[in-house]
Amino acid sequence: MDRFYTSVEMPAGLPRFSHRDRLLLMGSCFATNIGTRLLEAKFACDVNPYGVLYNPLSISAALREALAGKVYAEADLYEHGGLWHSPMHHGDFSAPTAAEALARINARLEAMRAELSRLDVLLLTWGTAWVYEEARTSRIVGNCHKLPERCFCRRRLPVEEMVDDYTELLADLWKVNPGLKVVFTVSPIRHVRDGLHANQLSKAALLLAIASLEEKFPAAVCYFPAYEIVLDELRDYRFYAPDMVHPSDVAIDYVWERFCGACLTDEAVKLMEECYQIHKMLEHKPFHPDSEGHKTFLVQIMLRIDRLSEKYPYLDFEKERTTCRIRLNK
Repeated sequence: MDRFYTSVEMPAGLPRFSHRDRLLLMGSCFATNIGTRLLEAKFACDVNPYGVLYNPLSISAALREALAGKVYAEADLYEHGGLWHSPMHHGDFSAPTAAEALARINARLEAMRAELSRLDVLLLTWGTAWVYEEARTSRIVGNCHKLPERCFCRRRLPVEEMVDDYTELLADLWKVNPGLKVVFTVSPIRHVRDGLHANQLSKAALLLAIASLEEKFPAAVCYFPAYEIVLDELRDYRFYAPDMVHPSDVAIDYVWERFCGACLTDEAVKLMEECYQIHKMLEHKPFHPDSEGHKTFLVQIMLRIDRLSEKYPYLDFEKERTTCRIRLNK
């Protein structure tokens, strides 16, 4: 029977990692989607410690700040619309007071910094080559926080600028972590506000820059084709959300399956399924939460967690254990 779609071939050299490995995912919504699923599957990873970042230079600036040991101070923030914001961070870090915003920012930054030298895989998702520079300082921002358009200048990053920036950044990362593997992806989400042609130019620039970095560092840099899977293999609007821009849940599930098949070890896939089973058991809503039958069910979950923890001591089930204890003591 004829196939009615074009299958995207996985590139050679993608690293296969397990629950023993430590990961950091940064970038656009794809990093959040994949990272959330990895966390649910009990992988040791940090996901977007600056919040969602869309352009390559904001992501590299965040990594440089972590390498340099930066600690944010009130002078790094500004007040707008009743909240304190960091131009480097997503609005999730904004707060009614500078002290609260700084506490959120510096806690995540400290945790990120502590992990850099121990990471096994760094997964970076680039969303757009279009950037916004502060008109006053010419500094590229990670988020405009709804400031007036006149506060910024907008431009598209040339391929050479991205390649030069990441050539220097990767060299600095490998000084502190020589074995680090870097996986790039390009977000399949189209930035339609830029216009469809401008979006295509942007995605093309990102793809060309990543290809250049792969050629420069073939042993440590590779590319996962999330963009191609959605745009070419799932090229139908039924795989999009109602806004016709973001991938649907079905599409995200499919990309996740392809990611697991290409980047996880066989052991990791089996262990992930066991972790998901525990997650589903805890999501079960009993008709009689105070019954002896439900308490027995919770004890069984605890025993299952204990068996997995004994076999895989690097897994963190503290959240699940706490949930079971609370429900048992009600």
